[in-house]
Amino acid sequence: MSYIDFDKERPLDLIPMGRVAIDFNPVDYFKTLAQSDTFKKYVGGSPANIAVGLARLGKKVGFIGKVSLDRFGDYVTEFFEKEGIDVSHISRAENGEKLGLTFTEILSPTESSILMYRDGIADLMLHPDDVDEGYIASAKAILISGTALSQSPSREACLKAMYPAKKTDTKIIFDIDYRPYNWKNDAEKAIYYSIVGENSDMIMGSREEFDLMESLTEKGRDDKASAKYWMDKGNKIIIIKNGKKGSTAYTADGEFSIKPFPVVALKSFGGGDGYGSAFIYGLLEGWDIMECLEMGSASASMLVAAHGCSLFMPTFSEVKKFIAESKAKYGDMVARE
Repeated sequence: MSYIDFDKERPLDLIPMGRVAIDFNPVDYFKTLAQSDTFKKYVGGSPANIAVGLARLGKKVGFIGKVSLDRFGDYVTEFFEKEGIDVSHISRAENGEKLGLTFTEILSPTESSILMYRDGIADLMLHPDDVDEGYIASAKAILISGTALSQSPSREACLKAMYPAKKTDTKIIFDIDYRPYNWKNDAEKAIYYSIVGENSDMIMGSREEFDLMESLTEKGRDDKASAKYWMDKGNKIIIIKNGKKGSTAYTADGEFSIKPFPVVALKSFGGGDGYGSAFIYGLLEGWDIMECLEMGSASASMLVAAHGCSLFMPTFSEVKKFIAESKAKYGDMVARE
């Protein structure tokens, strides 16, 4: 069954919009930030990682965003170009705003934290004037990152993008992607998350992120109640992630769950972006939900076992090889309905 009908004639598969950052991950494993001396630089930010992930899987990807007018801005656009991502709608900040910097602390394979510098940030300066309706109409879907809703003018740019998307039947994927920085209060989060959630075709998020989105309507929903609420608003797929317990996709046909693929983790972050890009790949290919979940879960496990995110996004053959090897070792109970 095709849960979301994409216009196959459009040249671009997906246009993510929102956060682009620079990640600095420690080479000195299992030390605090205070103790770490050496870091490796990567392109980061959830929508940027998803863009790279889909491009690595062979899809045609664009991007709507704003980066700094400096060498780091060059680094991002040059990396995207090497990955085959269209950068024609990535503009430069005009008033000295810089790319966000993310320093990660990897204390153990299960204990990680993130320190973000998010003041005077280029990506949040994305302006409604930067949103080209024709560009949106050239894609099968756009992806709006919840972080981009945290501050003006970026939030207005995202809201503006929704309307031509709905008018031209460009599907809207909402990745809640909550980060505490730049938000003023919980009510603000709930308001802007809800606006996009009520207009999207698919929502991805953790249980905690759905709780934030629902805090002004009805607190304390369980996963099934949350899925029903947002599907009643018009969404076709709701994905709720519950960490080590796995994730569940809710559709008109029911709910479908998968457990994480066993892996020796290096860090506890980055898996969500691998999951998102690989799941969306399956949807674009017209796969059934369990195949999409399997692809997403496998990519997520591969990413938590890698040092970084964007640079380690797997290719299609790499994911399929990982799935086959994992099933041979652990059996077919990796995925379950």
